[in-house]
Amino acid sequence: MGSSARGGSGIGKVLRAPVEGRMWREFGYLLVGLPLSTLYFSLAITGVSLGAGLLVTFLGVPVLAGVLAMCRGFGRIERARVRGMLRQDIAEPAPIRAEKSGALAGMGALLKSGSAWRHVLYSLIHFPWAVFGFCVALVFWAYGWALLLYPLWFWVFPAFTDQPGLVLVQDGEYTFTLAGPLMIALTCVTGLGFTLATPWVVRALTTVDRVLVAGLLGPSRLAHRVSELESDRGVVVDTAAADLRRIERDLHDGAQARLVALAMDLGLAKEKLTEDPRAAARMVDEAHGEVKIALQELRDLARGIHPAVLTDRGLDAALSSVASRCAVPVRVAVELPSRPAAAIEGIAYFTVSELLQNISKHAQARTAGVDVWKSGERLLIQVCDDGRGGASALAGSGLAGLAERLDAVDGVLVVDSVEGTGTTVTAELPWRA
Repeated sequence: MGSSARGGSGIGKVLRAPVEGRMWREFGYLLVGLPLSTLYFSLAITGVSLGAGLLVTFLGVPVLAGVLAMCRGFGRIERARVRGMLRQDIAEPAPIRAEKSGALAGMGALLKSGSAWRHVLYSLIHFPWAVFGFCVALVFWAYGWALLLYPLWFWVFPAFTDQPGLVLVQDGEYTFTLAGPLMIALTCVTGLGFTLATPWVVRALTTVDRVLVAGLLGPSRLAHRVSELESDRGVVVDTAAADLRRIERDLHDGAQARLVALAMDLGLAKEKLTEDPRAAARMVDEAHGEVKIALQELRDLARGIHPAVLTDRGLDAALSSVASRCAVPVRVAVELPSRPAAAIEGIAYFTVSELLQNISKHAQARTAGVDVWKSGERLLIQVCDDGRGGASALAGSGLAGLAERLDAVDGVLVVDSVEGTGTTVTAELPWRA
């Protein structure tokens, strides 16, 4: 029953595709693209040729700079078209900044801009593709609808010509005409096939346009990577600040407060030492217990910063120690040929620690498992449980924060959690040994 529903939904999607808004937006994008690309190509090739020819004089420099600025304007139009008609947001390329003020410095910055030259390249190479896309899309659309609706208009031929239908082949005495009920039905079916195929052909053509616009008119890979690193740096700084605040709060509310109370108790015991030795001894004994608790809190705090077992014995022993403190039985399997970079090892440890804490607090699980292994140059971590499921990495959740911290070091977090079937969280980190 479920598969029938899915099949019906798929057939319905195919039947609706020719009249959906997406198809008409993409089809319109290809139709409008030809005249625009013709304009871009004509102006760009003329400007580049003129500028290159004038480089023997100083006039070639401002001409080329003007062509580059003009092509960047074309890029704005194309990004707006893709945004409005293809529903894909292409980021703006980095602005061109001259090191000095003045017209010459501005022209020099334009001429040295890789982004500007990519805009020129787009103006040149998109023209032949626009011609191809326009012709293919228009032929499929026109033939499809014309043949599909042939039963509605074939009467034109016997009414106004001496032919019983549309003549496809006429060679001497041989004539092949689309006439008669069977041929009309076959023509209609052929048109239906063309019509149903048109949206997917158009979608494939516009996919190439998306790639061209994103690759040539968007930010360069280097600029995109710089933006990612700036964002990741912000995440790392925020995470480090949050960790420092947590450590300060834990020290202030925990060990520090306990040590202050301990100092006061020892002061009172010192005063009672001569007057009431038994009371003083009792107070010293209580203070001794407080010292043990304070030491345990400090050990827990140090373990939260960076556990000694991780430094000394690696992930296997450290994760086994974390698993022993989980509220449910945890199976731990670590298969690593060597130890990764210390920073990656620490991130892996705290990732598993946080996931096991989530299992203890929220999963209502009976058992859990931790698997760690190396694949290529990546460290893979998988934590699963048989709890209630329903976990999500949506913004604002603990898993979302964990995903951001992993992303800051080029890591990935994938959550697979269905209600009632448990949760599997897979983390991937660079090895960086």
